[in-house]
Amino acid sequence: MSKKIDLAPGLVRGREVVFIRFYYDDAIISAIKSWGKAFWSQADRSWYVMREDFRLSEVFSLLKKHAYVDYRGLSADSDKRLDGELVKDPGGGKKVSGPGYSDIPEVEAFRQWMIHKRYSYSTIKAYTSAVGRFLQYMGTKPYSEITNDDIVRYVNAELVVQGLSFSCQNILVNGMRLFFKEILKCKIDIDKIERPRREHKLPNVLSKGEVRALLSAPANIKHEAMLSLIYACGLRRSELLNLKPEHVDSERGLLIVKNAKGRKDRVVSISDKIIVLLRDYYRRYRPQVWLFEGQKAGTSYSETSLQAVLKGALKKAGIKKPVTLHWLRHSYATHLLEAGTDLRYIQELLGHKSSKTTEIYTHVSEKSVQKIKSPFDDL
Repeated sequence: MSKKIDLAPGLVRGREVVFIRFYYDDAIISAIKSWGKAFWSQADRSWYVMREDFRLSEVFSLLKKHAYVDYRGLSADSDKRLDGELVKDPGGGKKVSGPGYSDIPEVEAFRQWMIHKRYSYSTIKAYTSAVGRFLQYMGTKPYSEITNDDIVRYVNAELVVQGLSFSCQNILVNGMRLFFKEILKCKIDIDKIERPRREHKLPNVLSKGEVRALLSAPANIKHEAMLSLIYACGLRRSELLNLKPEHVDSERGLLIVKNAKGRKDRVVSISDKIIVLLRDYYRRYRPQVWLFEGQKAGTSYSETSLQAVLKGALKKAGIKKPVTLHWLRHSYATHLLEAGTDLRYIQELLGHKSSKTTEIYTHVSEKSVQKIKSPFDDL
C-alpha cells in the first residue's frame, strides 16, 4: 500500500489536537467526514481531532483500508490518552539520552509485527522503545553475537544507574524475548533472560466511611454516577469510559465489561442502588453512544476530565490522601473480602488472570489483619 497517513500532536486555538495528514485523496476525505469527529484547519491545511476525542483503534478501523497509518509522531515522552489507555514512558518519565531508534529497520519490523498481532498501543510503544534503546547501546555489534551477558551489562549500566523501575526492566525482558524470537531468529537463550525480583507493594484502600464521603461529594449526578460505578463494580478507568448503555443489563442485575485488560470480556454484578442512579442519570443526559459522554454528543468522556472529577470530590469530602481512581477498585475488592466473599469470585469480578493477583487483598483486609490479637495484649 503506497498511500500513507501521518498522525501527529499539535495545537489548534490553544487546545491539544491530533493532526491527520495525507496527500489529497477523495476516499480518505470521505471516510474522515463520515467519522464526525474530525475538523478541517485552514491555517494548518490539515484535518484534526481533539485530543480528548482521539482513539487510535477508531482511526485504524476507519482508515486502514485506505492507507498505511503511521502514528510514530505521537510521542510517549509524556502521558497521553490513546485508545482508552494511559500511556506512559516505560522509563517512568525519565528520559534516556541517545539518538532516535525509529529508523532502525529491525525495530520498525518489530513494530509492524506487533501491530499485525493486535498488541495494544501502549505495549507496542513500550517494547519498541525498550528494544530500540538496547540496540543503540550495542552500537555496531552484530545482532547474531549478542548474548545474555550483554543484556545484563545494559541493565546494570543504564537501567540501574538511572534508577529506573522494576517494571521498566520487566518491559525490557518481555520486549527482548519477543524481538529475538520473532524478528531476529537469533540463537540467544531467550529463556535465560532473567527478570528482576518482584516488588510486593500493597494496594491502597479507603475505608467505607471515606468511600461514602467521596461518592456523596459530587453535586453533579453524572460525576456521582461515574465514581459510584467504578467502586460498585470494581472497574478500571478505561473500562468505565468504554461502557455503552447496552452494557447495563438492569433486568438481570449485570454489567457487561467489554474488551477489558488482556482483551477479555467479563460480567459483573450491579446493585439495585446503582441501577436507580444510572436510570436517573440517563433520563437527564440521554447519552447517544457511550454511557458517559463528553461535551460533544457521541464522544466518550476523557480521562483528564474524570481525574478532575475525582480531584474535586476529594477536596469537597476533605480527604487528604493521594487517592487515584484505582484506589476505588482496590477498595471494592478489599470490602468484598471483608464481607466474606470467596477469593475465587473476587478474582472473576476483577478480571484477574491469576488468583495470586487477587490474594494480595488479604494483606490489607481489616478482617485478616486488624482482627488478629497481638500477644502484647496478654503481657
